[in-house]
Amino acid sequence: MITLLLIFLATVGVTAQEDYKEKRDIKETYINNEFHEVQKVSSANFETGQKPKNIILMIGDGMGTAQLFATYTANGGTLNITNMPFSGFVTTQSADDYTTDSAAGGTALSTGQRTYNGAIAIDVNKKPIPTILEIAEKYGKATGLVSSSAITHATPASFIAHNESRNNYEAIAADFLKTDIDIFIGGGKEFFEKREDGRNLLEELKAKNYQIFDSISEAHGSEEPPLAILTAPKHNSTWPERGELIPQGTAKAINVLRQDKDGFFLMVEGSQIDWGGHANNTAYIVKEALDFDKAVGVALQMAAKDNETLIIVTADHETGGMSIDGGNFEKGEVHAKYTTGGHSAVMVPVFAYGPGAEHFTGVMRNTDIFHKMMTLFEFQK
Repeated sequence: MITLLLIFLATVGVTAQEDYKEKRDIKETYINNEFHEVQKVSSANFETGQKPKNIILMIGDGMGTAQLFATYTANGGTLNITNMPFSGFVTTQSADDYTTDSAAGGTALSTGQRTYNGAIAIDVNKKPIPTILEIAEKYGKATGLVSSSAITHATPASFIAHNESRNNYEAIAADFLKTDIDIFIGGGKEFFEKREDGRNLLEELKAKNYQIFDSISEAHGSEEPPLAILTAPKHNSTWPERGELIPQGTAKAINVLRQDKDGFFLMVEGSQIDWGGHANNTAYIVKEALDFDKAVGVALQMAAKDNETLIIVTADHETGGMSIDGGNFEKGEVHAKYTTGGHSAVMVPVFAYGPGAEHFTGVMRNTDIFHKMMTLFEFQK
């Protein structure tokens, strides 16, 4: 009986974190009443063969071409993402499934290896694989993570943790203590302080000299790493309720990381594009993707000034099997249909800007993103 109760409680905990996959709040039409400004950036300052000092990898979770074009339409036919000069496509399959999940998809991007669905930066034999964040740290670069989900969720976790299951949130949180990440911003505070094992990871982070904040505004004026900004007990709320968390978080992370003379690696995730796809909710998808595009704009403006930062925008997979069957650029109106409440197996887009951007064209595997970053950073694994 006790065993059954423990299994039930564990299942409830997992469901609480993954319940966005169960909510089919189908809405097919969305009209955007507020276009955001998109500023063109010049790529004239970058020469072919130039290597970046910094890399910002921006992942629109669940963002396929339909999600992107819906957002493009809703913003009047322009986005920061689509202003990036180099683009291609990425195949997303995992090691054990034609259709990947976010854990295996994130792991492919972070480690250059395909693994089984549910795995966090481990291979098919459950052996840990070094991530681009860990390798960058080893070579003296500053590192950071920003996410609109819990920072322990599948995609950000795959850059900093190693676990056989994406659902082991407390173990994933503990892996943060095994690194010297300079800044991380996202939800999931409960997994650091209200834990079954009784550890208070916030106190352990403080012992490692981390400044800990509950919001980006609370951290205003604090630019000295390391910083942990845990913005929600579990997941953050949807946009616009959560405010400008991702654009502001991107700016905050860049300001902290750019102080390192050796450069930095930053991963930024727009998590909830995926959740809108699971819900087959066009408004949810587009609002989240618009918010993500604003964050891309923040990164592009910085990169255009320093001429040494490569920005890569891609997705781990597509969600919802979304298609666009109507729209109006002038009205910001888009109408969509869906084939699934889960993920699909189609290719996703990749866009790049800055030194090294010319390498991100054509059709590539998700694992190629990692290997291209490694080559451009001139790391030896």
